[in-house]
Amino acid sequence: MVQDKNLEHHDKLIIFQSKNIRRLWSEDEWFYSVVDVCGALTDSTNPRDYWYRIKKRLGDDEKAELSTICRQLKMQAPDGKMRLTDCANSEGVFRIIQSIPSPKAEPFKRWLAKVGAERIEEIENPELAQQRMKEIYEQKGYSKDWIDKRLRGIAIRQNLTDEWRERGITEQRDYAILTAEISKATFGMTPSEYKQHKNLPTKSNANLRDNMDDLELIFTMLGERVTTEISKEEKPETFTENRNVAKRGGKVAGNARKDTEKELGRTVISDQKFLDLIDK
Repeated sequence: MVQDKNLEHHDKLIIFQSKNIRRLWSEDEWFYSVVDVCGALTDSTNPRDYWYRIKKRLGDDEKAELSTICRQLKMQAPDGKMRLTDCANSEGVFRIIQSIPSPKAEPFKRWLAKVGAERIEEIENPELAQQRMKEIYEQKGYSKDWIDKRLRGIAIRQNLTDEWRERGITEQRDYAILTAEISKATFGMTPSEYKQHKNLPTKSNANLRDNMDDLELIFTMLGERVTTEISKEEKPETFTENRNVAKRGGKVAGNARKDTEKELGRTVISDQKFLDLIDK
């Protein structure tokens, strides 16, 4: 899978008329969750069942054609776990749409074409991807200063995952474990515990880092950057060694957080969503 280093959750989710569409950049093109497409076009309360019934109605020839259109890729499910999901590229989605009677079909086709064109532009000019992310955050009400930190944090995170791949870490589950070790050493909480602390739904696409304030983002970046530097120096070979490096990198950030809290006389760990704080 090829992924733009300037993107994070923006790569995984896009919105069509208030409906979330999961997507994945693979083999130089977008692949979309077919179930999500069904949900966006039909307003079905159970799009997974709707897609199942469509497949069941197909004849043998149509099923054979479908097998060439769809492929199963791992995407984040509503429960937060990575699960194999029926996906199709833009051409495949256009063909699937023909089986779904919906007044939204034509607007969806135009939207899909626009999304593909924007991605090609971003590959040719990566600064466009970053600019579009800035615009999205600005529309949500984030300040320029916060956005700059958030984008820097995305780059630091990408450098860390690149380093983990160099060390042979490839499974999403292992990334989650190592990330949890950094977070626990930095903040005393794993990301899932942190989301609970902020009262964010654990089984949702709510992004923890989008709900951090400036200091929380800074200490998150510090833990991940130090972990990257230690890993580059020591080149850990086993998962256990990588896990120990993650703990040490997080501990550096954790100690800095504790020193900062002593100076400020308060905790820097907020239990509120950052946009709620902006509104207040």
